[in-house]
Amino acid sequence: MGGGFYISKFVGVVGIVFGAGAVATVIALAVVYSQEVAKNEAVSPTNGGSTVKPPVTTPGGSTVVPQVTTPVIPTTAPSNEAWDKYRLPDTLKPEHYNLTLWPRLTVNAQGLYIFTGKSYVVFQCVKETDLILIHSNKLNYTKWGDDHLAKLSALGSTPVPTIKKSWLQPTTQFLVLELNGKLAVGESYQLDTVFVGELADDLGGFYRSVYLEEGEEKVVATTQMQPTDARKAFPCFDEPAMKAIFHITLLHPPTTVALSNGMEHGQYFWRTSFDETKKMSTYLLAFIVSDYDYINSTSDNVLIRIYARKKAIADGQGEYALNKTGPILKFFEKYYNATYPLPKSDQIALPDFNAGAMENWGLITYRETALLYDPNMSSNSNKERIATIIAHELAHMWFGNLVTLRWWNDLWLNEGFASYVEYLGANEAEPDWNIKDLIVLGDVHRVFAVDALASSHPLSSKEEDIQKPEQISELFDAISYSKVRSSIFSTYLNTFAYDNTVYTDLWDHLQMAVNSTGTSLPTGQTVHSIMNRWVLQMGFPVVTINTATGMINQQHFLLDPATAGSVPPSDFSYSIPVINRAQLVDDAFNLARAKYINTTLALRTTKYLRREREYMPWESALDNLDFFYLMFDRSEVYGDMQAYLKYQVEPLFKHFENITRNWTDVPNGHTDQYNQVNAIRVACSTGMEECQTLTKGWYSQWMKDSAKNPIHPNLRTTVYCSAIAAGGAAEWEFGWTQFKAATIAIEADKLRFALACTKQPWLLNKYLEYTLDATKIRKQDATSTIVYIASNVVGQSLAWDFMRDRWSYIFTQYGGGSFSFSNLINGVTKRFSTEFELKQVK
Repeated sequence: MGGGFYISKFVGVVGIVFGAGAVATVIALAVVYSQEVAKNEAVSPTNGGSTVKPPVTTPGGSTVVPQVTTPVIPTTAPSNEAWDKYRLPDTLKPEHYNLTLWPRLTVNAQGLYIFTGKSYVVFQCVKETDLILIHSNKLNYTKWGDDHLAKLSALGSTPVPTIKKSWLQPTTQFLVLELNGKLAVGESYQLDTVFVGELADDLGGFYRSVYLEEGEEKVVATTQMQPTDARKAFPCFDEPAMKAIFHITLLHPPTTVALSNGMEHGQYFWRTSFDETKKMSTYLLAFIVSDYDYINSTSDNVLIRIYARKKAIADGQGEYALNKTGPILKFFEKYYNATYPLPKSDQIALPDFNAGAMENWGLITYRETALLYDPNMSSNSNKERIATIIAHELAHMWFGNLVTLRWWNDLWLNEGFASYVEYLGANEAEPDWNIKDLIVLGDVHRVFAVDALASSHPLSSKEEDIQKPEQISELFDAISYSKVRSSIFSTYLNTFAYDNTVYTDLWDHLQMAVNSTGTSLPTGQTVHSIMNRWVLQMGFPVVTINTATGMINQQHFLLDPATAGSVPPSDFSYSIPVINRAQLVDDAFNLARAKYINTTLALRTTKYLRREREYMPWESALDNLDFFYLMFDRSEVYGDMQAYLKYQVEPLFKHFENITRNWTDVPNGHTDQYNQVNAIRVACSTGMEECQTLTKGWYSQWMKDSAKNPIHPNLRTTVYCSAIAAGGAAEWEFGWTQFKAATIAIEADKLRFALACTKQPWLLNKYLEYTLDATKIRKQDATSTIVYIASNVVGQSLAWDFMRDRWSYIFTQYGGGSFSFSNLINGVTKRFSTEFELKQVK
């Protein structure tokens, strides 16, 4: 290479300035899914037929002859028949559903939690066919009088053909009806079913969540449909383009509360009915039965309600979310230039939820840690996470729900946009945080680390390449959430309201804005040509400037240049932005990992850190040094690394000791509070005696009086970890006792992480065993707990052996295309760097 220096591509550039009638340009670079900000861990679809085969009672209360079906398991190789394909044919289109469900919140005689249901869907025939395919997974059906699994009726004058044959196709998750005649184009038909399913604890479809309140076990019946689990709750055309109107009724004990997407309008002793929904996709449906309480307010005639466990509401943990939802909604109405389309915005915190949150239209579901805030227990990072996740989910009410992707290959358009504007919404809610600056650390650096791999992928995939449920789930990654730069305005939303789009529809509207405002684009370029370069190719360029000749060269940047021949060729010609200290540090380390520059040159960018007090450069340096720790914390150079970083962090530690008056005050700035955590974490982990004495003293003080925790919520994760790492069984057992006693999920999460910091192998092995016991570690937290243990250098080999030993069980629980499972594999193997370790993985 010629002599020169490197400047990374920060983002792709589209210089479009809109007129007065257009909403501001959106630069969509967004939150990495592994942060659990929104769709952090997409629920994996489950496979196969239901294990539930009890007698069926219909939601109306009458007993049905128990002719419950079992799936027909094919014994031959898949054919080319429509039912052996994963996509619905284009012959039928749903218009509306009428669905009644009755979840049982206690076990039946067989020891199972179940739900029963009856539904009908009215659909139109758009192409002549003698076949009906409708999605169904893990449901068993009551046979009708003609011995078939459904009843078909005609709503027009054309006679309905009789059903020739009906069966379940478990591999492709269809209920199949072969007919003795053709359905007529333009005619509407009604399909009725009665069914039963298991209200399992698998976190997908219609499932159960369990919690303790004042010593009593309580069950919540709740849902997670995205991407392909509505079919586990009722038979439906379960693809995003199959939008319809839904009429929902829930049967439930009179002491419980029932919620769904629509506003409740008919509440009787055991029955709650809801207003019909807007025309929407199945993956946005939600229905919940719980013993919850709520708080509410009204913002511009929109009812806002926050639902949670009764104690959480009584303790005021929903107040922050309630106070911020209204301003964020107003901001998005102005930003989109479109009124919020629903009369209410319900948000509910669930004890068991695999994702961070889910944008169900009118009933958003969250993990408790993503919605509930307690000023005495929650840190500033917890508050930031709540604000950004609420903003992310509310952004979807328009972009994703009102206007929806046609198929999952364009998931990036939904998630990338919401993942950018969440920063704008959170900035509206908390303007003093300067949160928009954190997009560099939260998204740009992290997605670059993924996009620089040969295993990366373009933003947009071919529709035919994304067919199976597990392939759909795999799209919920950092690339889809973070590598976006796009623009949006109200005409796009208005044109496609209650409809579906592909990404090129957005480019068409951007080009219309360019034409109408007279905006100049580079010669020979259109919005399509500019944006397609960004979305249809993977990766980003390394830019080399020859300082002797002035020549500039761009080529695909790969952390492993040897993989260059295994990836599609990419054409890079992006403009180069101004860079800052944090970016320079990140660029230097990425270039060193890719062998463009010597590692010592990258390390030299950290020498000045003794004089640095700002959060972003420190965080960038520590993020990159974490990789070196992973590679070398088992080697002979580890001691030298520790000594160097201890020397570098000492002035920062002293700085915060001074400005907090010996750790008694909280720094004023939002990012200063983050950097205080960095100072303590690094100082203690590198063996600074003063820091370790400080954290052990705080923890010991707490152990003496567990009712009075002297550690500030901002510092608890770091202090707990440091004290447990430096301690023994007593410190660990105290932490475990406090974890089990925690009534606030945010506090429990801090302790759950810290328990993995112990240096005692036997304690780590015990903790690993706990992850398979849902009474000790919730199923939603099992994989992340194993990853926490693997992040500990002592626990890495233990976690690897544990995962291999329990592979069958773990794969059954978290396998397929689930984000949880991919995070687990990555987390347990992230220290692997030798050929021997590579062979172990293979």
